[in-house]
Amino acid sequence: MASFSLDQTEIRACYQALSKQLEQEISELEPALIDIRRTLHKNPEVSGEEKQTSQFICKTLRDDGLTPQLMQNDIGVIADVTLGTPAPDAPLIAIRADIDALRITDQKEVDYCSHNPGVGHLCGHDAHTSIALGAALGSRRFTEIFESEWPGQGLRLRFIFQPAEEICMGARWMVEQGAMENVAAIIGLHMDPEIAAGTANIRYGVMTAFCDEVHFEIHGLGAHAARPHHGNDPITTAAQLISSLYQNLPRSIDSRMPAVFTIGQITSGQAPNVIPEIAVLKGSLRSTNDHARDVLHRRIDDIAEGIAKSTGTRIETLFKSPLPAVVNDTTISAALEQASRDVLGSEQVGLIDQPSMGGEDFSIYLQTTPGSMLRLGCAKPGQKTAFLHSPYFDIDERALALGSRILLQTALLLSLNPQLIKKGS
Repeated sequence: MASFSLDQTEIRACYQALSKQLEQEISELEPALIDIRRTLHKNPEVSGEEKQTSQFICKTLRDDGLTPQLMQNDIGVIADVTLGTPAPDAPLIAIRADIDALRITDQKEVDYCSHNPGVGHLCGHDAHTSIALGAALGSRRFTEIFESEWPGQGLRLRFIFQPAEEICMGARWMVEQGAMENVAAIIGLHMDPEIAAGTANIRYGVMTAFCDEVHFEIHGLGAHAARPHHGNDPITTAAQLISSLYQNLPRSIDSRMPAVFTIGQITSGQAPNVIPEIAVLKGSLRSTNDHARDVLHRRIDDIAEGIAKSTGTRIETLFKSPLPAVVNDTTISAALEQASRDVLGSEQVGLIDQPSMGGEDFSIYLQTTPGSMLRLGCAKPGQKTAFLHSPYFDIDERALALGSRILLQTALLLSLNPQLIKKGS
């Protein structure tokens, strides 16, 4: 565990008193958080279309006396909360939740199953939103303890409810609209169905992969299927290209550096008896190291050029939608770990040894501001696990209140120790 301590006796006492109060307040909110999560789960919206979800978030916050701001195109929400009397230079701590759903049919047999055909909250974003709402509502309920027992102490929070995480665009939209202005640190979490509710894992350093979409457009020469010598088959070239990429890319970088390349889409032709003019391949490149990523980019270009030359075709290669890795800041991660241990118990908190090969646009916020993301267990005891993006994915809803407490206590730790954020790691 990284070092994270409250140096002053008074600050430690403040943290412990507020933590105890927070436990009580969030416990009382737990039934409401479950209702919020189930309402969201029944009414999922895909990336870029989260208007009703954003309105629901705004109403929930307004009903508790907060003043949320609806973002451009009526999707996405931010809300600032000031508790107590923070110093003029007190850090502004952001808590981020993603709000979009997936184009997957929810096949669970529960009364809160999706009511939107073909769309489902099957990555846990409804839980993330509920947890952040719980943190916002819970924080409001211990304002008085700051004012009565800890004058001169306070907490500045910004809640970011971000759309379009699944298409890796929402974080960019929020940053462009000023959501990160004056933010000193940002924290978030993600549901993890591979560990039980009541547990959490933290990763120091690189947590997720660099992600690139890779598109290939192969130009051949169309012909009759019975006379391939009259043309130049781009599908044959596509098969060679895929085989060559799969064979050579893993051997292009240090085998100790995780990286994976996958073709996920092939489009070509209109009829079974016609050799088409064009074949289009779309794939995903994941890497965890800047150097490895650069090497793989060059190798992909080289392999495509070589295949094009040997087959007499023309191959256009395009790298799209680059997404940086989530690199967790050491100081912020230590605060998340400490808060998790305080809420869950030390034995319930572990360290993640290897980065995930998945992508997460939380990384966009980290380009200018230190932050960290936690993996929060949500598996139900005694039940077969349904993983993220499964049509049967669900959570143990006990994770909701625990997540709200962890995020708020992390923000409290950072606010009471602002010099650690400024110092960084």
